[in-house]
Amino acid sequence: MRRLEKLDIPMQNRNSLNYMWKARNPIRIVLNVLVIQLCRYLPFLSLKNPLYRTLGMKIGKNTAFAFGATCDFFFPELIEIGENCIIGFNATILTHEFLIKGANKGKVQFGDNVLIGANSTILAGISIGSNSQISAMSLVNSDVPPNCLAGGIPCKVLKKL
Repeated sequence: MRRLEKLDIPMQNRNSLNYMWKARNPIRIVLNVLVIQLCRYLPFLSLKNPLYRTLGMKIGKNTAFAFGATCDFFFPELIEIGENCIIGFNATILTHEFLIKGANKGKVQFGDNVLIGANSTILAGISIGSNSQISAMSLVNSDVPPNCLAGGIPCKVLKKL
């Protein structure tokens, strides 16, 4: 189940993305984008985590972000990743969603020893339990319990590990 909090964005006749600057300070968004884009292409894994932590992300020891992995730039401080995790190539972790009539944000939490496969997308408000693995090209739109292999679109538990 996704745990989401409604964003208070006054809207008139346009969709919520037109009012994204009311969800977060524009200067903060620009700073977050610069750091996150730098980290996406930075080849040195040891430099990524300290840079992500400056944005408020909680990242455990020995966690590695592969080339091209992208974290949410609106609310990166809502991302908590345990120790010894791998975020695969081109994976995306979101903590917000802009909808036609409204917007939401939600904390994303990974336990320890979590593997996120390449090209996977983790939606806002999701929790992935320790020792779980998400297969490549999965859309994680609900919680994944500990010690599971999950995958697909939408993501489903495939087996216990």
